[in-house]
Amino acid sequence: MASFISVPLKKTSEVELVKPLCKFIQNTYPPGTEQAEYCRAVEELGKLRKSAVGRPLDKHESSLDTVMRYYDQLGSIEPKFPFAEGQLCLTFTWKDAFDKGSLFGGSVKLGLPSLGYEKTCVLFNIGALASQIASEQNLDNDEAMKAASRYYQLAAGAFSHIKDTVLSALNRDPTVDISPDTVGTLSVIMLAQAQEVFFMKATRDKMKDALIAKLANQAADFYGDAFKQCQYKDALPKEVFPVLAAKHCIMQAYAEYHQSVLAKQQKKFGEEVGRLQHAADLVKTVSSRYDEYVSAKDLSDKISRALTAAKKDNDFIYHDRVPDLKDLDPIGKAALVKPTPVTSPLSPKYSDLFEKMVPLAVQQSLSVYNQRKADLINTTIAKMRDATTLCNGVLASLNLPAAIEDVSGDSIPQSILQKSKAVIEQGGIQTIDQLIRDLPELLQRNKEILDASLKFLDEEEATDNELKAKFKERWQRTPSNELYKPLRTEGSNFRSVLDKAVGADAVVKERYQSQREAISILCKGEADLNGAIPSANPAKTMQGSEVVTTLKSLLANLDEVKREREQLENDIKSVNFDMTTKFLTALAQDGAINEEALSVTELDRIYGSYTDKMQRNLAKQEELISNIQVSHQEFSKMKQSNSEANLREEVLKKLAAGHDSYIELVANLREGTQFYNDLTEILLKFQGKCSDIVFARKTERDELLKDLQQSIAREPSAPSMPAVPSYQTAAPTPPAGTATSSTPTPAPRNVYANKQPPPRPPPPSVPASAPAPVSAGQNMNPAVPGASAPAPTQPLPNTIPSQAQGPPFPTYPGYTGYYGMPMPVGYNPYMYGQTMPPYLYQPQAGQAPYPTQQPGFPCPQPPFYQPQ
Repeated sequence: MASFISVPLKKTSEVELVKPLCKFIQNTYPPGTEQAEYCRAVEELGKLRKSAVGRPLDKHESSLDTVMRYYDQLGSIEPKFPFAEGQLCLTFTWKDAFDKGSLFGGSVKLGLPSLGYEKTCVLFNIGALASQIASEQNLDNDEAMKAASRYYQLAAGAFSHIKDTVLSALNRDPTVDISPDTVGTLSVIMLAQAQEVFFMKATRDKMKDALIAKLANQAADFYGDAFKQCQYKDALPKEVFPVLAAKHCIMQAYAEYHQSVLAKQQKKFGEEVGRLQHAADLVKTVSSRYDEYVSAKDLSDKISRALTAAKKDNDFIYHDRVPDLKDLDPIGKAALVKPTPVTSPLSPKYSDLFEKMVPLAVQQSLSVYNQRKADLINTTIAKMRDATTLCNGVLASLNLPAAIEDVSGDSIPQSILQKSKAVIEQGGIQTIDQLIRDLPELLQRNKEILDASLKFLDEEEATDNELKAKFKERWQRTPSNELYKPLRTEGSNFRSVLDKAVGADAVVKERYQSQREAISILCKGEADLNGAIPSANPAKTMQGSEVVTTLKSLLANLDEVKREREQLENDIKSVNFDMTTKFLTALAQDGAINEEALSVTELDRIYGSYTDKMQRNLAKQEELISNIQVSHQEFSKMKQSNSEANLREEVLKKLAAGHDSYIELVANLREGTQFYNDLTEILLKFQGKCSDIVFARKTERDELLKDLQQSIAREPSAPSMPAVPSYQTAAPTPPAGTATSSTPTPAPRNVYANKQPPPRPPPPSVPASAPAPVSAGQNMNPAVPGASAPAPTQPLPNTIPSQAQGPPFPTYPGYTGYYGMPMPVGYNPYMYGQTMPPYLYQPQAGQAPYPTQQPGFPCPQPPFYQPQ
């Protein structure tokens, strides 16, 4: 029987995996041991791809295991990296496995930025390599037969899985080799071959004929289904079709043969003869049509001997009626094979290189959770800072605690001295000036990075639009304007953030200008500071009053509230909780993550107590400020009312407000500087993302342009020849008075209608001696004077000479066979009215034109007549 059908491997182009994956890891994970470990795993993945699909593979189990391990790794990284357009810029290019290329170079191939496409093509190679390994098995021993059947079923499972998933994995039309129709047919072929191996095993083990017949009938059914699926399609190579048809007939013949043996055992001798006759007809069909593809000689001899013996016994002994084929009971079927399901992992030696890396869904949930956490913390801290600002503003407006400390009217209050010292320790006004000078440079740097990033996209999009306008529907790839929408949105968000930052910087500068004078006074030394504060009459009489004592007590309590709030802020910032475990558990249990529900519940649990403490702290501050305002009113009534005291109090208020503004301005400017620096890192990552996708698009564009050029070069210059003008086909108009005819008159040199050929001269006399050999330059035409021709020593045969025949021309379903055209015969005026000489041989229809010529009798050349 013929060798089994195996599937060729798909070939791929080299892909740079390490660089983009490592860049994603560096942008996603903090520097440290985990980041370095993930990058090493990416390098191992790149090496594994080169070993699995980047080199020729041996037809061995170790090679198959390498491809399986790469497929398993693809399944592992799929949920952990954002393999999508606009994120990880990787384009996987694969060639059609059945396309042999063209004369001008190139072959059918498809490149897609999809990991699902890569997985589909790798799985195709798993099925193809399994079919090749199975076809290489030596089926003379049981272990090899078991291995062959196992590999065929693995190949069937791989092709069947592709059939079910390829369209959803690609979201566009695939190449022909991985289209659902093609892989569905390949799956059936692999099942048929696995079933055939079981039939061979049962035959060798001499199992019961009933079982063997059912196994063969099932194999014939598989082969028949495969032939029906592919005979009207151009997906598979043409040599596959006759093999499938032949094996369908042979397996059906085996089934009929073994069923005839069973009929003989049951003494149904007529059925035995009928089944053997059907089996003989099937084998005869294989021998006549598919002999060059599949040899059925042994089976034919076996069936012929059995049929001769069965007919003889039935004719002379049993005289049982031979039933018609349609009256025979159908042979049952026994399917012992099925496609091996594709489960993860496929390889028993698989180990996950990225086991510690969490899936992308968990990463995204963690990112959203961290944003929720940051919003909650920022909101809580902002409320507490606003309360502190309000408290300081109220105290500054009341000139507290300076008012109750200013007993002499000439010395600097202790609180003002402390505020001045705090301002000087932080660098004074020079610090604010330097921070304000740095902001425009930082802002301009971020703007330039953002502009450069968007310029990359603009230039590539303009180039893509030009090529789209040039090639129109030939330019089959995702338009840049659609692909860059997420990046454009991200860039717009960055632009909006920068605009808001510019506005916030303007507010800070305006506030600084309003408080610059007070801050400048606080930056002076003690003597200069004392000189800047107006003096006033002493208020020593109020030192021991109850009002002053009450105010001091309230202010002390307020300071304690502020210190509690600072400690609460530090506690809130120090809280840390990892949600990875909860998200992984939810993903494993439900297959999805309800991030909002999990995050809100966990944040309430962690930060609920801190929120309650903050609310109590704010309420206590509000109560203290209210009591301070009441006590201050009584204190103001007790103070002597004069202009000097009022002026001194106003200056002290401004200095207190200047100190508070300085602290807040420095904090704001440093936060702004940090914001711009952090934004620079983010914008650099955004720039790298834009650069990467533009580079990937450029590579894809160059590849597509190359394919288009080759495709255009292979196309004909015009779809068809232009229509012939009517004046070239119409007959010329005859002169007036000339009879017209529907048949055009041929040229005189071709047809001599009015000239009769001269009479044929008598044959020349031949001497008894043998003729001299003819030289190459002699005239062999007997019609020309002076010509000589050798005389035959024997009479010419009356039959057509035998010829060497070539190999029989195969016939396929729908193909009528070869019909030779008759040999052209030159014009000979002496042949008119005479029979054809035997040496002018015309082949019969259906026979290849292989004429031979008798030696010494060349075809006579016609004379030349000058046209008249």
